[in-house]
Order: sequence, then C-alpha cells, then structure tokens
Amino acid sequence: MTPVNERPVALVTGGRRGIGLAIAKGLAGAGFAIAITGSGEADAATHEAVADLRALNTRVCYIAGNIADINDHQRLIQRVETELGPVAVLVSNAGIAPPRRLDILATTGENFDAVIGTNLRGAFFLAQAVAKRMLARPRAEGEQSIIFISSCSAQMISTNRLEYCVSKAGLSMVARGFAARLAPEGIGVFEVRPGIVRTDMTAGVNDKYDRLIAGGLVPGRRWGTGEDIAAAVCMLVKREAFFATGSVINADGGLTLQRL
Repeated sequence: MTPVNERPVALVTGGRRGIGLAIAKGLAGAGFAIAITGSGEADAATHEAVADLRALNTRVCYIAGNIADINDHQRLIQRVETELGPVAVLVSNAGIAPPRRLDILATTGENFDAVIGTNLRGAFFLAQAVAKRMLARPRAEGEQSIIFISSCSAQMISTNRLEYCVSKAGLSMVARGFAARLAPEGIGVFEVRPGIVRTDMTAGVNDKYDRLIAGGLVPGRRWGTGEDIAAAVCMLVKREAFFATGSVINADGGLTLQRL
C-alpha cells in the first residue's frame, strides 16, 4: 500500500455529505488523500465527515467555498496543494436543486441562474482550473482524471425543475468537451449519471419514489445509494480506465434503459 504521505490527492466537491461523502470514502479506501469542499464553514456534520475519512488512514482536509464563485477557484486549489499536494483526481460533484421547485411556465431567472451558476458554470471553470494545473506537471497517463457527477436528469425531463435538467444536460457536454481536449494529454474524463438516490435533495419526494420503484420504475427494484455511485467513480480513476475516456456511466439501476 502507498504510504499515507505519498498518496495521490482526490478533490471531491460537495464532499461532506450524501453522494459526495460516499465518493470521498470510496477513494480514501482506494488509496487517495482526500480534499472535500462545502458551501459553508465547518459544522458538526463536517467534523464528523472528516473524522470518518481520517479513520480510513488517509490525509484529509476540508475547504469551505462557493463553487459558483469562479474567482475563488484558485484559492481553493492552492489550499489543496498546500495541505495535501497536487490534485490527481477531481470529482465534480457539488450541485444544487432549484431554490424553488416551479413549473417551467412559472420559474424565474433567479431560480435558473442559481442552478446554472453552481451545477454548470462553476463546475466548468473549476475543471478548467484543475486541468491547467494538471497540464503544468509532468505527464502521467492514466493517473490523472476528472469525473463529472451529472444525473439521469441529463436525459430525463422534469417539467417542474427544468433548470436542474438543463444544468445536467449541459454538464454532460462539458464532460465530453474536456474528454476530447485532454485525451491527448493523458488525462481521463468521465461522466457518472446517478439515478434515484436517497439524499437530502430527494428527501421531500421519498414516498413518491418508494411507490414508483415498487411499481417497476427502476428495473433494479431499489433506490440507489451513495456507495453505488462511489463504486463507479473508483472504477474510473484506475489507470486501466484511461482508454475509455469520454464514457458515460449510468449508475441508475437500469432506470434510463429504453423498455417496451
């Protein structure tokens, strides 16, 4: 096993809870030092997340910051490099639901801009900043990667939160664009699309999806878990995955399969 002080660094945005924390734990178990970000200063839940990660015998840091603020990205990356070392893997996971869940004919510019600012614009420019840092270092094919966590909503429509769907569809194109640009440089880029996963974001519709899943909406007949998404990410950061760069992993229990 790689000594703790020599482990490659993974940066997981939105990593203090839910899917992001599960991914961070998975990568810690796979031999990475972990930097996680969140939108606020460290609270009790953050300290618990950091403690859980440190229990996996790795180095950990938490950095507060707003991914939507692209002027803050350099500070964020510099903090990671100072505390842990250069970023070998970026998992772009941070995302928000619309502040208000509104019909497409009733939604507002404020609603739209808030979602796009974090889920698409912020994710784009953080990946750009990390990629530039990667390119400034000696090439290490298969050892550097960027993974975008999008959603089944990149291809499935919700008319009462279309801003979110638009942001994830856009993020899918971002992933493909970065994959094409960075493939000659030996940097793998992938997209993971979670399906229906129990998180804070879905807490308000648990009963609805319990019924739909029981009725066969998801062929896998269960909710997804953060660990399901983490498993997909951990496959993609391996050196052997590089030649599949640009791939989309539908981690959704078969939800998006076309069926008759």
